[in-house]
Amino acid sequence: MAKAIPKIGSRKKARIGLRRNARFSLRKSARRITKGVIHVQASFNNTIITVTDPQGRVVFWSSAGTCGFKSSRKASPYAGQRTAVDAIRTVGLQRAEVMVKGAGSGRDAALRAIAKSGVRLSCIRDVTPMPHNGCRPPKKRRL
Repeated sequence: MAKAIPKIGSRKKARIGLRRNARFSLRKSARRITKGVIHVQASFNNTIITVTDPQGRVVFWSSAGTCGFKSSRKASPYAGQRTAVDAIRTVGLQRAEVMVKGAGSGRDAALRAIAKSGVRLSCIRDVTPMPHNGCRPPKKRRL
């Protein structure tokens, strides 16, 4: 029977040591663009705002979770508003199109915050996916 090779150190400790000594930033600085597309995804649990350039490459994104909200407060209108302000201020947009997806409560608040921020909106489009009698819905819940 072969003899087991003893472990000298765990990987976990090595990674922590590297992280402690190295300097790193949590986020890269966002590229500055003047024209772009703002995607607002408002679900019942969270609000995510993504800023892309006209070609569709992501420049910056922000969510209610990264803004410091936890659990059910992530889906609140105030969280949607704060998320939108955070995303736009970082990128510095001047003109934009807005694509809104989802039915969450942060959707309207995010739109209002975008309009108030001084960005000229060329169009606001609702891109919420709607089923055309495709998949069968799940059974009704019995309590």
